[in-house]
Amino acid sequence: MSSAEEKIKSSERKCIATGQVLSKTQLVRFVLGPSNKICPDPENKLPGRGIWVKADLSAINKAEKNNLFSRALNQSTECFDNLAATVEDLIAKRIINLISLSRKSGQSICGYEKVKDWLKKDVAEVLIQSSDGSNREKSRLRTPDGGNYIGWLSSSELGKAFGRENITHCALASGGLTQRIVEDAQRLKGLRIVKDQNSCRKDESAK
Repeated sequence: MSSAEEKIKSSERKCIATGQVLSKTQLVRFVLGPSNKICPDPENKLPGRGIWVKADLSAINKAEKNNLFSRALNQSTECFDNLAATVEDLIAKRIINLISLSRKSGQSICGYEKVKDWLKKDVAEVLIQSSDGSNREKSRLRTPDGGNYIGWLSSSELGKAFGRENITHCALASGGLTQRIVEDAQRLKGLRIVKDQNSCRKDESAK
């Protein structure tokens, strides 16, 4: 096995709900916490044996409903109430924090005119628009060529990243933080019902 193949294999895990072998960026890690509680670990930092589930609402619900965590660990376990919602909230907060960090490092901006300018100058790699924004207004901006579109964060969530009440338009320049945001946004998409049909027209997924 080549070093490249070994690297790919080391970054893959098997989902206990679907049986699929996927990249860690497509999965959510869980660990056994105090009182045999199953704890989500979206940052992959908590100690202990990792149990992996596809970042998908149906997969997490299946793992919880069918006691797949207990089977994987061969012991009795308990899950948080509304486990999928807990995971969704953790990943959404992680994305908001990452966008905030990218803003502080000059890798992200918000506001229609500023985003439009970045798109025009080919600075933007990712276009983010709020799920609850006006479709007519959002249609005035297009996903950058070869870039990504994220449309399943609310205006209030985006606002938190920029210290404002509500944000509709945001853009990210290329960089390490941007890649992490795109990966986490893809995980969030599997857990969240996308109300913004316009996002599907622009770019079916964050790549």
